[in-house]
Amino acid sequence: MNVKVNDSCIACGACESICDAVFSVEDVAKVNEAEVAANEDCVKEAADACPVGAIEIE
Repeated sequence: MNVKVNDSCIACGACESICDAVFSVEDVAKVNEAEVAANEDCVKEAADACPVGAIEIE
């Protein structure tokens, strides 16, 4: 699973609150690639919860 955060991120923190092992929010959300495989369910949940659809999963 490849995960990226696109430019529409508004740094609301929803992804981090759902899946803090993978997402961290400063100016924008960042992805901890090393943790994606072990946390695929919460990554999908975070993507679904993103209010602007900034999390892209391939």
